[in-house]
Amino acid sequence: MTDSSRRPLAVFDLDNTLADTAHRQRFLERRPRDWDAFFAAAPQDPPLPEGIALAVESARECEVVYLTGRPERCRPDTREWLDRHGLPAGRVYMRRDGDRRPARRTKLEILRRLGRDREVRVLVDDDELVCDDAEAAGFTVVRARWAQTSAALHVAQEREGRT
Repeated sequence: MTDSSRRPLAVFDLDNTLADTAHRQRFLERRPRDWDAFFAAAPQDPPLPEGIALAVESARECEVVYLTGRPERCRPDTREWLDRHGLPAGRVYMRRDGDRRPARRTKLEILRRLGRDREVRVLVDDDELVCDDAEAAGFTVVRARWAQTSAALHVAQEREGRT
């Protein structure tokens, strides 16, 4: 049963939804993939105006929370990036260090947990498989299609469980 006395949740992904990762894709295109460099470059991600505007707009009616496949060790950089770009304050849900499950599994698990006692008004994410599974589970989804897609990032999200 959800608590209707609290504001609904608007859940936002980070990479290629709010933050443009194009400049760091090169670290995933080589073998072996350089995950340390990929995540170390995240603080330099330019913001994606479409995603930022949607998050700010959503904060008028919803509590904004962030759901990312980034590992927990990236939390300080992630919080600083959100603050620097004027995003609404909100909880950040991150992948546990060492968790290699696909993003569609980890994110859906957290969405379901959030939805147990709160209305999840919307999930905004760029990962088509995450979006498909969230819709199949009954969540309203906005597909963030405003960033350049990356085959390397898709493999990282779905096969390697890295982001």
